[in-house]
Amino acid sequence: MRRHLAELSRRGLLRGATGLAGLAALGPALGQRAMAQGAWPRNPFTLGVAAGDPMPDGFVIWTRLAPEPLAPDGGMPPLAVEVAWQVAEDPGFARIVAQGQAMARPELAHSVHVELEGLQPQRPYFYRFLLGGQSSPGGQARTAPAPQAAASLRLVTAGCQHYEHGLFTAWRHIAQEEVDLVFHYGDFIYEYSARPVGAVSGGRSTVRSHAGGETFSLAEYRARHAQYRLDPDLAAASAAHAFAVTFDDHEVANNWTGGIGGRGEAGLEFDLRKAAAFQAWYEHMPVRRTAWPEGPRITAHRRLAYGRHVALHLLDTRGHRDDQPCGDGTKPPCAEVFRADAQVLGPAQEAWLLDGAATSGATWQVLAQQVPMFARAFPNGAIAMDKWDGYPAARARLLHGLRDRGVANTVVLSGDVHSAYAATIAAEPEGPPLATEFTATSISSDGDGSEQRRGTAALLAANPHIAFHNNRRGYALHQFGGDRCATVFRAVPFVSSPGAPVEDRGRFVVEAGAPLLHSA
Repeated sequence: MRRHLAELSRRGLLRGATGLAGLAALGPALGQRAMAQGAWPRNPFTLGVAAGDPMPDGFVIWTRLAPEPLAPDGGMPPLAVEVAWQVAEDPGFARIVAQGQAMARPELAHSVHVELEGLQPQRPYFYRFLLGGQSSPGGQARTAPAPQAAASLRLVTAGCQHYEHGLFTAWRHIAQEEVDLVFHYGDFIYEYSARPVGAVSGGRSTVRSHAGGETFSLAEYRARHAQYRLDPDLAAASAAHAFAVTFDDHEVANNWTGGIGGRGEAGLEFDLRKAAAFQAWYEHMPVRRTAWPEGPRITAHRRLAYGRHVALHLLDTRGHRDDQPCGDGTKPPCAEVFRADAQVLGPAQEAWLLDGAATSGATWQVLAQQVPMFARAFPNGAIAMDKWDGYPAARARLLHGLRDRGVANTVVLSGDVHSAYAATIAAEPEGPPLATEFTATSISSDGDGSEQRRGTAALLAANPHIAFHNNRRGYALHQFGGDRCATVFRAVPFVSSPGAPVEDRGRFVVEAGAPLLHSA
């Protein structure tokens, strides 16, 4: 067992996590002794700002104090620090509508999460943090529309940002989009050890290096998140829009599921790694207190409503899933693939989703999740075991559950596979389409990419329900209205050097009432 995991018991781990959550809930007078503000000679806001999970009356605003972001504890002393925050109607902060103080605690890496309330629906607000004469960068976010407002939703889907594979140029373009929300489907960080610049692995050249080895301890996950947050393109997008963030596998370890790591780790060893990864994720994301992890467990699924047209169901397809069948990988299916009780969401989350979709009344039920749900059979009969294809019974059960409850206009958003796809989803082979799916490509993972992969033509011929594929880096832009959902796939032609333009690669429309894709 690694040095980071020794001499800790499962009971101690869970007790410590529960105690920390209790400490975070205490007021300043009851927590660890606080450090007087005074003047700060170094910028404590190197990691920027972010906002998330908007509601009609507010959203979360986030920052983390880190004058030396890659140093232990971000260069901060082991003391609590009181940070001021302001929210205004204008970017110059002449019309401040809310302000207050928040405690940045060393137990949470001096991160700050403020859950704003009392704001007006469907309008932009500007926010910032202040400490010792220093001001954070200004951020902007929009509140959600009122519950019955006939408002459209402009949404970006993006994720898979491998720091070593390329620059985050797509995030700079996202920062300049006019959108209400960014859905980050996961792989915010990659846990791998650093490779030297120019080193080639898997046919990809390292463009820039990770700091440090593979992440296992809390300190290592914190440093990795900090390195990614330092990227100026990601920082620009984080300051420009509200985010709804979920996680996939690399926030913990490649292809982990449930209680099992991608390399077969299990039990206490993997519980400790998950606990460290989840705490670091929480500390660096603009999420609400409901997402606070309890050791190796986290409740990440939640629902955001956008007027009367959109219910956005944010899902966790890692934490409650069975281990990948057939030993993982891409291969012809073995008998294990066809288990009738296969789980991707787990019974509790699946029931929460079905009940919520059936009662929301929104025009569009948007399933914002991580791995592709549509069928993708390769010409040699192989399927990818880490996607919903490895769990066909779970996919059919979910789709039948939505259909049987009268849920219409289901749109699935996904990522993970570093390519863009548009497809329809059926419960069984040759069955009628019950939903549509838009899979966003990666921000940088797999490097520059190409217009098509080797074998794309054969893949599309074998899967006529797949209407589109592109293998460049980029993101997907969606607009959900009362009668249709329109999606544009946007790509950058390269990430190995700066300055790439953004270019449209595909446009599709789904009309309300019919789960079919139409080129636009």
